[in-house]
Amino acid sequence: MYIHTVKHLWFHYLLCGISPKLSVKFWYRIYLKEPLDLEHPKTLDEKIQWMKLYYYKDNPLVYQCADKFRVRDYVKNCGLEHILNDLIATYHSANEINWDVLPQKFVLKWNFSNGGNIICSDKSKLDRKQAIKELNRFQKIKPHLKYAEPQYDVEKVLLCEKFIETQNGEAPVDYKFYCFNGEAKYVLCCYGRSIDHRPAFYFFDKDWQLQRFNKMGKEAPEGFTMPKPVGMDDLFHYAEILSKPFPFVRADFYLENGKAYFGELTFTPGGGYDMNRLPETQLKFGQMVNLPPKNTKKRI
Repeated sequence: MYIHTVKHLWFHYLLCGISPKLSVKFWYRIYLKEPLDLEHPKTLDEKIQWMKLYYYKDNPLVYQCADKFRVRDYVKNCGLEHILNDLIATYHSANEINWDVLPQKFVLKWNFSNGGNIICSDKSKLDRKQAIKELNRFQKIKPHLKYAEPQYDVEKVLLCEKFIETQNGEAPVDYKFYCFNGEAKYVLCCYGRSIDHRPAFYFFDKDWQLQRFNKMGKEAPEGFTMPKPVGMDDLFHYAEILSKPFPFVRADFYLENGKAYFGELTFTPGGGYDMNRLPETQLKFGQMVNLPPKNTKKRI
Protein backbone atom coordinates (compact mmCIF):
# COMPACT_ATOMS: atom_id res chain seq x y z
CA MET A 1 0.00 0.00 0.00
CA TYR A 2 2.75 2.42 0.93
CA ILE A 3 6.18 2.51 -0.67
CA HIS A 4 7.99 5.70 0.23
CA THR A 5 8.26 7.42 3.56
CA VAL A 6 8.80 11.15 3.73
CA LYS A 7 12.39 10.73 4.89
CA HIS A 8 13.16 8.73 1.75
CA LEU A 9 11.92 11.59 -0.44
CA TRP A 10 14.00 14.45 0.93
CA PHE A 11 16.36 14.39 -2.06
CA HIS A 12 13.41 14.56 -4.50
CA TYR A 13 12.03 17.58 -2.65
CA LEU A 14 15.40 19.28 -2.44
CA LEU A 15 16.16 18.79 -6.13
CA CYS A 16 12.77 20.06 -7.29
CA GLY A 17 12.93 22.93 -4.83
CA ILE A 18 16.23 24.04 -6.34
CA SER A 19 14.95 23.72 -9.91
CA PRO A 20 12.12 21.67 -11.47
CA LYS A 21 14.14 21.64 -14.70
CA LEU A 22 17.14 20.17 -12.89
CA SER A 23 14.85 17.59 -11.28
CA VAL A 24 13.32 16.33 -14.54
CA LYS A 25 16.71 16.18 -16.24
CA PHE A 26 18.24 14.26 -13.35
CA TRP A 27 15.49 11.65 -13.02
CA TYR A 28 15.17 11.25 -16.78
CA ARG A 29 18.84 10.33 -16.93
CA ILE A 30 18.50 7.97 -13.93
CA TYR A 31 15.46 6.08 -15.17
CA LEU A 32 15.72 6.19 -18.95
CA LYS A 33 19.54 6.17 -19.19
CA GLU A 34 19.74 9.01 -21.68
CA PRO A 35 19.83 12.82 -21.64
CA LEU A 36 16.59 14.77 -21.76
CA ASP A 37 16.20 17.04 -24.78
CA LEU A 38 13.85 19.85 -23.76
CA GLU A 39 14.71 22.04 -26.74
CA HIS A 40 13.62 19.48 -29.33
CA PRO A 41 11.55 16.85 -27.49
CA LYS A 42 10.66 13.85 -29.64
CA THR A 43 9.52 11.00 -27.42
CA LEU A 44 6.34 10.93 -25.36
CA ASP A 45 8.24 11.09 -22.08
CA GLU A 46 10.37 13.99 -23.32
CA LYS A 47 7.21 15.88 -24.23
CA ILE A 48 5.66 15.04 -20.86
CA GLN A 49 8.69 16.57 -19.14
CA TRP A 50 8.37 19.64 -21.39
CA MET A 51 4.69 19.99 -20.48
CA LYS A 52 5.49 19.72 -16.77
CA LEU A 53 7.61 22.84 -17.10
CA TYR A 54 5.78 24.87 -19.73
CA TYR A 55 2.13 23.77 -19.83
CA TYR A 56 0.84 22.00 -16.71
CA LYS A 57 2.01 24.55 -14.16
CA ASP A 58 -0.69 27.11 -13.33
CA ASN A 59 -3.10 25.52 -15.85
CA PRO A 60 -6.40 25.49 -13.91
CA LEU A 61 -8.07 22.79 -16.01
CA VAL A 62 -5.09 20.45 -15.68
CA TYR A 63 -5.03 21.03 -11.91
CA GLN A 64 -8.75 20.27 -11.68
CA CYS A 65 -8.56 17.14 -13.80
CA ALA A 66 -5.51 15.73 -12.03
CA ASP A 67 -7.40 16.03 -8.72
CA LYS A 68 -9.38 12.81 -8.23
CA PHE A 69 -12.03 14.73 -6.29
CA ARG A 70 -12.48 17.88 -8.40
CA VAL A 71 -12.29 15.94 -11.67
CA ARG A 72 -15.73 14.60 -10.85
CA ASP A 73 -17.22 18.02 -11.68
CA TYR A 74 -15.35 18.02 -14.99
CA VAL A 75 -16.75 14.57 -15.84
CA LYS A 76 -20.27 15.81 -14.97
CA ASN A 77 -19.81 18.92 -17.12
CA CYS A 78 -18.83 16.66 -20.01
CA GLY A 79 -22.19 14.90 -19.71
CA LEU A 80 -20.73 11.70 -18.28
CA GLU A 81 -22.01 11.74 -14.71
CA HIS A 82 -23.38 8.23 -15.24
CA ILE A 83 -19.87 6.73 -15.34
CA LEU A 84 -18.76 8.20 -12.01
CA ASN A 85 -18.33 5.70 -9.20
CA ASP A 86 -20.49 6.35 -6.12
CA LEU A 87 -18.83 8.72 -3.65
CA ILE A 88 -19.64 7.64 -0.09
CA ALA A 89 -17.75 10.29 1.90
CA THR A 90 -14.81 12.71 1.89
CA TYR A 91 -12.36 13.57 4.66
CA HIS A 92 -9.39 15.84 5.26
CA SER A 93 -7.73 13.28 7.52
CA ALA A 94 -8.03 9.55 8.07
CA ASN A 95 -8.74 10.35 11.71
CA GLU A 96 -12.14 11.74 10.65
CA ILE A 97 -13.39 8.39 9.31
CA ASN A 98 -16.51 7.05 11.00
CA TRP A 99 -15.99 3.37 10.27
CA ASP A 100 -19.35 2.31 11.70
CA VAL A 101 -21.35 4.08 8.98
CA LEU A 102 -19.27 2.73 6.09
CA PRO A 103 -20.53 -0.27 4.10
CA GLN A 104 -18.84 -3.66 4.39
CA LYS A 105 -16.88 -3.02 1.18
CA PHE A 106 -15.33 0.26 0.07
CA VAL A 107 -12.21 1.95 -1.29
CA LEU A 108 -10.29 4.77 0.39
CA LYS A 109 -8.00 6.85 -1.80
CA TRP A 110 -6.32 10.24 -1.75
CA ASN A 111 -7.14 12.72 -4.49
CA PHE A 112 -3.51 13.39 -5.42
CA SER A 113 -0.91 11.34 -7.28
CA ASN A 114 -1.08 7.54 -7.10
CA GLY A 115 -0.79 4.95 -4.36
CA GLY A 116 -1.80 4.97 -0.72
CA ASN A 117 -5.16 3.31 -1.44
CA ILE A 118 -7.05 1.08 0.99
CA ILE A 119 -9.18 -1.50 -0.82
CA CYS A 120 -11.50 -3.09 1.71
CA SER A 121 -13.51 -6.16 0.67
CA ASP A 122 -14.54 -7.02 4.25
CA LYS A 123 -14.75 -4.32 6.90
CA SER A 124 -14.81 -6.87 9.71
CA LYS A 125 -11.30 -8.00 8.77
CA LEU A 126 -9.79 -4.55 8.22
CA ASP A 127 -7.05 -3.42 10.61
CA ARG A 128 -8.39 0.08 11.14
CA LYS A 129 -5.44 1.38 13.13
CA GLN A 130 -3.01 0.22 10.46
CA ALA A 131 -5.19 1.69 7.70
CA ILE A 132 -5.25 5.08 9.46
CA LYS A 133 -1.49 4.92 9.96
CA GLU A 134 -0.86 4.20 6.27
CA LEU A 135 -3.27 6.87 5.06
CA ASN A 136 -1.82 9.51 7.37
CA ARG A 137 1.73 8.68 6.30
CA PHE A 138 0.82 8.96 2.65
CA GLN A 139 -0.89 12.29 3.28
CA LYS A 140 2.50 13.77 4.25
CA ILE A 141 3.96 13.15 0.80
CA LYS A 142 4.44 16.20 -1.43
CA PRO A 143 3.66 14.63 -4.80
CA HIS A 144 4.23 17.81 -6.80
CA LEU A 145 7.85 17.86 -5.58
CA LYS A 146 8.63 14.16 -5.93
CA TYR A 147 9.01 14.20 -9.72
CA ALA A 148 8.17 17.86 -10.46
CA GLU A 149 4.51 17.23 -11.27
CA PRO A 150 2.95 20.63 -10.50
CA GLN A 151 -0.62 19.46 -11.18
CA TYR A 152 -0.57 17.49 -7.92
CA ASP A 153 -0.12 20.60 -5.77
CA VAL A 154 -3.75 20.50 -4.62
CA GLU A 155 -5.70 20.56 -1.39
CA LYS A 156 -5.58 16.99 -0.11
CA VAL A 157 -8.88 15.17 0.19
CA LEU A 158 -9.47 11.55 1.18
CA LEU A 159 -12.24 9.88 -0.80
CA CYS A 160 -14.34 6.89 0.15
CA GLU A 161 -15.85 5.27 -2.93
CA LYS A 162 -18.01 2.28 -3.69
CA PHE A 163 -16.19 -1.05 -4.01
CA ILE A 164 -16.47 -2.26 -7.62
CA GLU A 165 -17.62 -5.88 -7.53
CA THR A 166 -16.23 -8.32 -10.09
CA GLN A 167 -17.49 -11.75 -11.07
CA ASN A 168 -14.25 -13.50 -10.07
CA GLY A 169 -13.73 -11.58 -6.82
CA GLU A 170 -10.46 -10.03 -7.99
CA ALA A 171 -9.64 -6.38 -8.59
CA PRO A 172 -11.25 -5.01 -11.77
CA VAL A 173 -9.21 -4.79 -14.95
CA ASP A 174 -7.73 -1.33 -15.45
CA TYR A 175 -8.24 0.12 -18.95
CA LYS A 176 -5.87 3.02 -19.64
CA PHE A 177 -6.57 4.99 -22.81
CA TYR A 178 -3.72 6.92 -24.43
CA CYS A 179 -5.27 10.06 -25.87
CA PHE A 180 -3.45 12.41 -28.24
CA ASN A 181 -4.94 15.81 -29.09
CA GLY A 182 -8.41 14.60 -28.16
CA GLU A 183 -8.25 11.23 -29.93
CA ALA A 184 -8.15 7.98 -27.96
CA LYS A 185 -5.76 5.91 -30.05
CA TYR A 186 -4.85 2.91 -27.87
CA VAL A 187 -5.85 1.23 -24.64
CA LEU A 188 -3.45 -0.44 -22.22
CA CYS A 189 -5.28 -3.32 -20.55
CA CYS A 190 -3.92 -4.23 -17.12
CA TYR A 191 -4.96 -7.76 -16.19
CA GLY A 192 -4.39 -9.68 -12.95
CA ARG A 193 -2.93 -6.88 -10.86
CA SER A 194 -4.27 -8.23 -7.56
CA ILE A 195 -3.43 -11.90 -7.85
CA ASP A 196 -0.28 -13.88 -7.20
CA HIS A 197 0.79 -14.74 -10.72
CA ARG A 198 2.46 -12.28 -13.05
CA PRO A 199 0.14 -9.43 -14.13
CA ALA A 200 -0.34 -8.88 -17.86
CA PHE A 201 -0.25 -5.55 -19.71
CA TYR A 202 -1.27 -5.40 -23.37
CA PHE A 203 -1.98 -2.53 -25.76
CA PHE A 204 -4.89 -2.75 -28.21
CA ASP A 205 -6.14 -0.33 -30.84
CA LYS A 206 -9.76 0.64 -31.61
CA ASP A 207 -10.15 -2.43 -33.81
CA TRP A 208 -8.98 -4.58 -30.90
CA GLN A 209 -5.75 -5.55 -32.61
CA LEU A 210 -2.78 -6.23 -30.35
CA GLN A 211 -0.13 -3.51 -30.54
CA ARG A 212 3.40 -4.61 -29.67
CA PHE A 213 4.27 -1.41 -27.82
CA ASN A 214 5.82 -2.91 -24.69
CA LYS A 215 7.96 -5.93 -23.86
CA MET A 216 5.00 -8.13 -22.98
CA GLY A 217 3.21 -7.25 -26.20
CA LYS A 218 6.36 -7.76 -28.24
CA GLU A 219 6.85 -11.24 -26.79
CA ALA A 220 3.23 -12.33 -27.30
CA PRO A 221 2.83 -15.19 -29.81
CA GLU A 222 1.60 -14.62 -33.33
CA GLY A 223 -2.17 -14.12 -33.43
CA PHE A 224 -2.40 -13.40 -29.69
CA THR A 225 -5.44 -11.54 -28.42
CA MET A 226 -7.72 -11.22 -25.41
CA PRO A 227 -11.54 -11.23 -25.39
CA LYS A 228 -12.88 -7.78 -26.23
CA PRO A 229 -15.04 -6.65 -23.31
CA VAL A 230 -18.63 -5.59 -23.90
CA GLY A 231 -18.67 -1.79 -23.69
CA MET A 232 -15.10 -1.21 -24.90
CA ASP A 233 -16.24 0.97 -27.81
CA ASP A 234 -18.09 3.17 -25.32
CA LEU A 235 -14.91 3.58 -23.28
CA PHE A 236 -13.04 4.82 -26.36
CA HIS A 237 -15.83 7.33 -26.87
CA TYR A 238 -15.78 8.51 -23.25
CA ALA A 239 -12.00 8.86 -23.34
CA GLU A 240 -12.21 11.12 -26.38
CA ILE A 241 -14.82 13.34 -24.76
CA LEU A 242 -12.73 13.79 -21.60
CA SER A 243 -9.39 14.23 -23.39
CA LYS A 244 -10.60 16.82 -25.91
CA PRO A 245 -8.84 19.91 -24.39
CA PHE A 246 -5.42 18.31 -23.88
CA PRO A 247 -2.37 17.59 -26.08
CA PHE A 248 -1.95 14.33 -24.18
CA VAL A 249 -3.69 12.61 -21.30
CA ARG A 250 -4.28 9.04 -20.21
CA ALA A 251 -7.92 8.37 -19.34
CA ASP A 252 -8.45 5.41 -17.01
CA PHE A 253 -11.63 3.38 -16.62
CA TYR A 254 -13.01 0.13 -15.24
CA LEU A 255 -15.61 -2.00 -16.99
CA GLU A 256 -17.67 -4.59 -15.14
CA ASN A 257 -20.66 -6.45 -16.57
CA GLY A 258 -20.87 -3.89 -19.34
CA LYS A 259 -20.99 -0.93 -16.94
CA ALA A 260 -18.28 1.71 -17.25
CA TYR A 261 -16.65 3.40 -14.27
CA PHE A 262 -14.42 6.44 -14.57
CA GLY A 263 -11.08 6.08 -12.79
CA GLU A 264 -8.91 9.16 -13.31
CA LEU A 265 -7.12 11.39 -15.80
CA THR A 266 -3.35 11.03 -15.73
CA PHE A 267 -1.15 13.66 -17.38
CA THR A 268 2.21 12.19 -16.39
CA PRO A 269 2.04 8.37 -16.50
CA GLY A 270 4.94 6.95 -14.54
CA GLY A 271 6.01 10.50 -13.79
CA GLY A 272 7.16 10.74 -17.41
CA TYR A 273 9.79 8.04 -16.85
CA ASP A 274 8.07 4.97 -18.27
CA MET A 275 10.62 2.20 -18.70
CA ASN A 276 8.07 -0.32 -19.97
CA ARG A 277 7.41 1.21 -23.37
CA LEU A 278 9.72 0.16 -26.20
CA PRO A 279 11.99 2.91 -27.59
CA GLU A 280 10.14 2.87 -30.89
CA THR A 281 6.87 3.26 -28.99
CA GLN A 282 8.22 6.30 -27.18
CA LEU A 283 8.96 7.90 -30.55
CA LYS A 284 5.66 6.85 -32.12
CA PHE A 285 3.66 8.24 -29.21
CA GLY A 286 5.77 11.37 -29.10
CA GLN A 287 5.05 12.10 -32.75
CA MET A 288 1.31 12.13 -31.97
CA VAL A 289 1.57 14.90 -29.37
CA ASN A 290 1.20 18.44 -30.71
CA LEU A 291 2.76 20.60 -28.02
CA PRO A 292 1.02 23.88 -27.17
CA PRO A 293 2.95 27.16 -27.45
CA LYS A 294 5.69 27.44 -24.87
CA ASN A 295 4.81 29.71 -21.99
CA THR A 296 7.96 31.78 -21.66
CA LYS A 297 6.61 33.58 -18.58
CA LYS A 298 7.14 30.56 -16.39
CA ARG A 299 10.12 30.83 -14.05
CA ILE A 300 11.79 27.45 -13.68
